[in-house]
Order: sequence, then structure tokens, then C-alpha cells
Amino acid sequence: MTASLGTARLRRDALAIWRAGVDAVNSERLVRGSLRAGPNELEICGRPFALQPESRIVAVGAGKAGAGMAAGLEAALAGTSLAERLTGWVNVPADCVRPLAGIHLHAARPAGVNEPTAEGVAGAEEILHRVRQLSADDLCLVLISGGASALLPAPAPGLSLADKLAVTRLLMAGGATINELNCVRKHLSAIKGGRLARAAGDARVATLIISDVIDDPLDVIASGPTVADRSTVVDALRILERVAGRRSDVPEAVWTLLESNRDIPPDPPLPATIQNFVIGNNETALIAAASKAAELGYATRSLGSSNQGEAREVGRQLAHHVTVLRDSDAAATEPVCLLAGGETTVRLVQTSQPRRGGRNQELVLGAIDSLWNDGLHDLVLLSGGTDGEDGPTDAAGAVADADLIRSAREQGLSPEPFLAINNAYEFFDRTAGLIKTGPTHTNVMDVWVGLIAASPGLPAGARSS
Repeated sequence: MTASLGTARLRRDALAIWRAGVDAVNSERLVRGSLRAGPNELEICGRPFALQPESRIVAVGAGKAGAGMAAGLEAALAGTSLAERLTGWVNVPADCVRPLAGIHLHAARPAGVNEPTAEGVAGAEEILHRVRQLSADDLCLVLISGGASALLPAPAPGLSLADKLAVTRLLMAGGATINELNCVRKHLSAIKGGRLARAAGDARVATLIISDVIDDPLDVIASGPTVADRSTVVDALRILERVAGRRSDVPEAVWTLLESNRDIPPDPPLPATIQNFVIGNNETALIAAASKAAELGYATRSLGSSNQGEAREVGRQLAHHVTVLRDSDAAATEPVCLLAGGETTVRLVQTSQPRRGGRNQELVLGAIDSLWNDGLHDLVLLSGGTDGEDGPTDAAGAVADADLIRSAREQGLSPEPFLAINNAYEFFDRTAGLIKTGPTHTNVMDVWVGLIAASPGLPAGARSS
């Protein structure tokens, strides 16, 4: 490329690069690529699982990628004798339900509402019932992906769904990390923290995991239903005590359960019959995004997949990175693509005003706020959830460029009032910056793209829009 890229081209390229990352973690493709079916054997990620003539294959699980994973499993067994042995039940968002041959997809929550529901509890109880019926000759395939913690609610004895909802909302509003949120969830659950695996008794359990957690900690992803819990009740209590302003912010039944279990030792290790396999993660998406960027003519830089923090602050840091690149010699003769992945949090402020948003939208709005006077000259910034969801909205995230800044200014808008009440959706809805994909049937956290146009012949810092 020998001339500066126009704003429209930059935006198209940013969306194409992000989409390539999402496509690389297509859940159906990841599962199909992980399985090889033989007459009396199922090979999972290169590991053989022998099957007797009477062996059943029972698939259970939950997650935003659950429908695609289930379809991938059925496709991998199609045309073999193993297909006739396959049954299953997977909890998914309502807008992901579709008919499959042998696996039932259960609507465990409405679309865009990332909270546990009574329907989710009913589905989790059905999963536990099916798993408890397995024998030592059977094989249980557990399909786990992002969002499974909310889609697989099973309150511990003595707790209600309302108790768990109150705790989840408190932790999310308080800016708890996914690790902290899932630590508490495990100690309030009858299915998380390895309890699903223990319910399988002597049966063999193989879990296929699409990771939505930084660094892929197996005991944190979906709150580890088939992984021995490394956290303690004391850890959960410390998190709640830090986040709760008052004891009354947390249902008394929760305090009673945790405090009564404070001195109980950690669970013993799970047996060797339990195997866990990570088949896709954020790094998979970033590698594909970088490949697409190179195909489009960009020199790529990556900040890796372990980025986290408060969304608006991470957005400001991303803005700093792209402006440093833009105003350096690195971007003087060729366009540059900065990639990063991870997951941020949003700290909700108290307000009586209506608001909508999500962490990706708030991240981009934070970046815009810090670059408001700059105008995003020769820049495009994008942040999108690979699951196609960003908070309780119909958007996956947001993209911003110089044209968006112009539109905002023409309407008399500025980022600060929207940031002040976590109302990023409204800002981007009015400036045509929302990314809408619908469900992507996968989830490996978020992918962030920053593009810097080349401006040959211009000294660094002397660019124009």
C-alpha cells in the first residue's frame, strides 16, 4: 500500500480482522476437529477412549457455544455406529436453540440476559440426573464454553436461586473479576467446582472446553464443573466481605452456608477417569486475526491474550498504544494493526437515569474520551465480544473512527456524560458505532483491534484525516 488508507477502508478492515478471529474459534469446527470416531473407540484430542458394545455416550454441558459444540459432536459421529449411542442435554441461551438429532438444546436463559434463571436450574437438575445414571462402561462428554456459569445454576442445599442472583449481581456491579465471581459461585453450587464430575461416579468423563478466561485455568472456566476446586470457602468469604458494603447486601443464607463450611477441608482430587481438554481460546482467535491483518497488508503488533482491568481504563491504555504507534516511524510507510485480547470489567455507578452498555462498548468509549481532541486521525479502534454479546444489549461491541467523532460533534455529543453513567450503548447507537452480529455460538473473551493508516511522505505526527 502506497497511500494513506481512508477511514471507511480502515473500518472495513478492522471489522474483517475481528471477524476472522471469531471465525477461527467456530465451536462446531473446533469440536469436529477434536474427535475421531472408530467402530469401538472415540479418539478425543488424540487420546483413545475404548467403548464396549453396551457403552452409552451421553453429552451434557452448557455455554454460549453449546449449540455449535453439540452440532459439531453429532457431525463428528455422523455415519458411524457411535451416532446411534449418543444422547444428551445442553443448556444454551434461548436464541441458540435448534433441533439436533440426539442432543436436546435447552433454553436456560433469555437472549442477552446473562444471569441464572429457573429454567437454567431445571436444566442443571436434568443434567445431574442423567449423569448419575451412568455406569463405568459409559462415556460422558461434557461440552463447556463461556457463559456456562450462568447457564448451569444449581444452588447448594439451603440456598435459593434468588440468593445466588443477589450475590452474582453484587459481585458484577462491584467490578469483581471472572476469577473472583466464579470462586464464589463454586462454593454456592451443587454442580460447579468438580461436583458434576463427582456425580458421574465411575463413568469416564471427557470435557471439551472453549475457554473464556485469561490463561485458561480449568478450575475457573465455567466455575470448573469437572475440575477439582483449588479455592477455599475462606477465599469466597474474603471476596464477599471486600465487595459487600454491608453484611445485609448479601442474603443471610449465603453467609450461613459459607461460615458453617469455613473449616471444611478442600475436596479430594478427582479420579483419573476425568479428563479435560481445551480446544479453543483467545490466543486461537488472535493468531487468526493477525493472519487476516497480514493478508490485508498490515504490519501486526500484539499485546497478547491476558489483558484485563477496568474497561474504560484499558480503553485509554489502548488509545495510548495506537497513538504512540501512529506518531512513530513504525507507521510512517506501512499501515499497522495492533491486536489484543482478554476481558475487562465495568464498575457500575449509582444512577436513576436509563442506561445500556457492556464492557466492550465502555472500553471504546474510554478510548474515545482520551482521544477526543485528537479526533482519531488515521486511527480505528474496535472492541468486540467473540460471543456476539456485550452486556445486556444486542451489540457485540463498538468501533470508532474519525467519522464517528465528526458525527458525535455534529450532534453535540461528547463521551464524558455517557461514561459517567455507563451508558455507552446510547452514544454508539446515535453515532453508528455499534457492532451487531447476533449469537456467534462461541466465546473466547474479547478481541480488540487498533488500525493505524500509513501516511508516506508525512513526518511522524503530521497526519490528517
